[in-house]
Amino acid sequence: MARNHYSYEKRQKELARLKKKEEKRLRKLAKKNPDAADIEKQESEEKDT
Repeated sequence: MARNHYSYEKRQKELARLKKKEEKRLRKLAKKNPDAADIEKQESEEKDT
């Protein structure tokens, strides 16, 4: 029987969780201060690419 790559799956799950958390943070920031949210979003997009 083949073994699962648990550490790979765990890392992918963690990355998805962090991405979701960052998106939520940006949404909250956008509600609070629309101008600052645009700047933060641009910085995070530059960091991702």
